[in-house]
Amino acid sequence: MSEVGGPLRTSRGRLIAAVLAVLVTGLAVWATVLGLDVRAKESKAARQAAIRQAARQGAVNLVSIDYRNAQQDVDRVLSGTTGEARDQWAQLSKQFVDQIVRAQATSIVQSDPKVGIVAMDDDSAEVIVSVSSVVSSPKVRQGAPRNFRFSMNLAHTDGRWLVSKLGLVP
Repeated sequence: MSEVGGPLRTSRGRLIAAVLAVLVTGLAVWATVLGLDVRAKESKAARQAAIRQAARQGAVNLVSIDYRNAQQDVDRVLSGTTGEARDQWAQLSKQFVDQIVRAQATSIVQSDPKVGIVAMDDDSAEVIVSVSSVVSSPKVRQGAPRNFRFSMNLAHTDGRWLVSKLGLVP
């Protein structure tokens, strides 16, 4: 016995199944693309936050100096640097420590450093950091406010963002 409309029902069923398969595949592709886009944006935001934090800490380390702990302060700066910046600090550290100790100088961060990212990619960044400190010594007991603007290049090295190049912005 033959079923009435059998071939039509089979063709229609196949057509509906094919359309549904295309829709499901399209939705899956769209969801994957959307998920990858969200992940990329989260990754970029996390990278920007890590860069800003490393730059802030680098600036704080640079302007937080106490003659009583000068070598430790220099070592702290060195721990956040690599490449050219590390080489420069290593060469100048002995002279710097001697001057700070002789002047009995202290420098304390006065405000939260502000960081602007100029450019970045997966393993490097260029930033500008603004930070204020108060510098005091026996000759300047009340302390003198100092404002610094640093240009920093950072490199992503061994899972950390480190200052690789450092300069003062006039």
